Amino acid sequence: MLNEPLYSLAERFIAYIQLEKRYSAHTCIAYRNDLLQFFDYVTPSYGVTPVEELSHVMIRSWLARLMEDTMTAKTVNRKISTLKSFFKFCLRQGLIKQSPMTKVIAPKISRRLPGFIEEKGMRALEDNVSPVSVTTLHIFADDFEGTTHRLIFEIFYQTGIRLSELIGLQEFKVDRSGLSIKVMGKGGKERIIPISSKLVAQISDYMDQKRQHLEGFESGVLIVHPFSGQRLYPKYVYLTVRKYLTEHQITTLKKKSPHVLRHTFATHLANNGADLNAVKELLGHSSLAATQVYTHNTIEKLKKVYQQAHPKA
Repeated sequence: MLNEPLYSLAERFIAYIQLEKRYSAHTCIAYRNDLLQFFDYVTPSYGVTPVEELSHVMIRSWLARLMEDTMTAKTVNRKISTLKSFFKFCLRQGLIKQSPMTKVIAPKISRRLPGFIEEKGMRALEDNVSPVSVTTLHIFADDFEGTTHRLIFEIFYQTGIRLSELIGLQEFKVDRSGLSIKVMGKGGKERIIPISSKLVAQISDYMDQKRQHLEGFESGVLIVHPFSGQRLYPKYVYLTVRKYLTEHQITTLKKKSPHVLRHTFATHLANNGADLNAVKELLGHSSLAATQVYTHNTIEKLKKVYQQAHPKA
């Protein structure tokens, strides 16, 4: 049983958030999947229901089913966010008079502290010396591939940018004299991030090597695949980061993804006294609430110092 009017409306909504709201391709895919999953539940359960008859009871029933299937509160909240955006769109289009989401309460999420790499681990990567080798083996090979991988780590750690932002970096967005880089973030919002003179030198060296080692490469893109010369793709970057963090035992964290380097960037700034609003701007967060989680790691560090140093602890 298909509910063509709802599916058609979902596509209109996806086009709206993609073209007007400038949501990322990943977010658009997730929102589409959420909506289709909801419609696939509602249609056989309640019949072919027009959008104005979708109620909070139907939505609560669907969410209850998801929770019974052991879906995490975080994922359920993401789906609630999708429905809120969808019904807000329907309100603006004059298709409904009131959003059913006003009577839907999101489940509470137990906030986990973001995992991060200790400073000694990041120093090993920066110094290019393996902490587990008795022969002082270099972490990154002395070739163009090694130079590419090392620059990926340096940019992640020194700027805190997202994986999608790294892939989208453009050569002309690097201000070598002004020591900064322009990054296109979520929602098409651009931000300027200061970088060190050392990182500028690494970027310049990489750009020179890129022209020497590759006959052709994707024009304008800063970091390319070391062999094909094409724009990097997410899985390649993910596997590269995981490989180095695992093989050289840089961290004991189970999760060894590029996002861990973003957490590391923010946590090290907070631990060293950086203003939280400044960290927010560097990360490209839309609200301070998303950044405040990094203060918890700072508090935990202070507790540890107190317990180790205070005679009454």
